[in-house]
Amino acid sequence: MPLFEQLHPQWQVELELHKDVIEGIDKFLIDRRFAPEYNLIFRALSQAVDSTRVVIFGQDPYPTKGVANGLAFSVDASVKTIPASLRNIFKELEEDLGVTRSNGDLSDWADQGVMLINRILSTEVGRSLAHNTLGWQQITEKVAQVLGDRDVIAVLWGGSALELKGYFREESIVSSVHPSPLSAYRGFFGSSPFSQVNEKLVQKGLPQILW
Repeated sequence: MPLFEQLHPQWQVELELHKDVIEGIDKFLIDRRFAPEYNLIFRALSQAVDSTRVVIFGQDPYPTKGVANGLAFSVDASVKTIPASLRNIFKELEEDLGVTRSNGDLSDWADQGVMLINRILSTEVGRSLAHNTLGWQQITEKVAQVLGDRDVIAVLWGGSALELKGYFREESIVSSVHPSPLSAYRGFFGSSPFSQVNEKLVQKGLPQILW
């Protein structure tokens, strides 16, 4: 199924003006080795727009074959070695809420209305940011605009995600440096993002996320 048709129908409407970009990326991917798997590239946009309560923006998919599963920071349940950024997320989750996780598949977050989406939705196997110039940022910027108009809570970790800050109300933003080992100790650890999100959901009269 072509990439555009993998979008939820509501997202097809919202991204109609970017259909040419998506079709161009589709053609670029033919006969190339990339991550995640083709049918997972738009996984984060496979649910209805109005089902999203929280959005967490990442940078780009894990480049190791079979690791990325179409949700930012998440890995396939079969992956035994948790990537460093996700390990740091789990470390902060335990410090923040006392929740211990060992399974890196974050599908249960997505099922509760947490969109986990990268700024760039594909990469070459073995190389990060290889698809940086394909136009993905136009698409995910539009996603941010749509979600910001609906006052979705935005979790912005690192410079790439913080570029989208202007689309969200200040009181609906939870932000810090990226959870990667290169930056986590400069403000990600101790930032309590998970309890912050739940507090903001309560203020909106919405159910908390079971992290």
